[in-house]
Amino acid sequence: MGESEVVVLGWWLSMFDPRVRIALAEKGVEYEYIQEDIPNKSPLLLKHNPIHKLIPVLIHNGKSICESKIILQYIDETWRDKAPLLPSDPYLKSQATFWADYIDKKIYEGAKRIWSSKGEEMQKGGEELVGYLKVLEGELGEKPYFMGESFGYVDIVLISYYHHFYAYEILGKFSVKKECPKLIDWATKCMERESVSKTLADPNKIYEATMGYRKNLGLEP
Repeated sequence: MGESEVVVLGWWLSMFDPRVRIALAEKGVEYEYIQEDIPNKSPLLLKHNPIHKLIPVLIHNGKSICESKIILQYIDETWRDKAPLLPSDPYLKSQATFWADYIDKKIYEGAKRIWSSKGEEMQKGGEELVGYLKVLEGELGEKPYFMGESFGYVDIVLISYYHHFYAYEILGKFSVKKECPKLIDWATKCMERESVSKTLADPNKIYEATMGYRKNLGLEP
């Protein structure tokens, strides 16, 4: 691995990994992608993220950047000449970071409650998740993307959950399309972008992996 290379350490099942690859694709940055085996973390991952030992990790010029939203900001500031991800206006930038934080706190919270429980608790998780998605649909309003006319930071943060929705819907017994049709229209528009469609994993494989995880937890027969 040369000093000037851009390397991404990731894992196909993660909803945080795609963010980095989508952002680099939007910027037209070439990179090497190294798929991690999360149960058996590599020495490279442990070296470049010794604190949390998690993916994704961006390695640029031999230096490592961790945590997906921090990596997105780094990418935006490092490759400024194409496809800005964050608004230049300080207020709009503060709003973008607020909603990205909301997504990772609330959507992840509701999703985790679904995949790590069963029965009534799982149903409550589904209801919570739908509630959080409706808040986001309200924020999106009639705009094509969250911050207006351009695909950017908030869109990347949320679309990385999109192919997990299939598993959440089956387990939580709800329909995002029925509950949040405008959000599905937004997701469909995002999926028209090559950076997104070529990055997100197959929803069926995510569902199978989720069911395997639940079985290991004793939540499935």
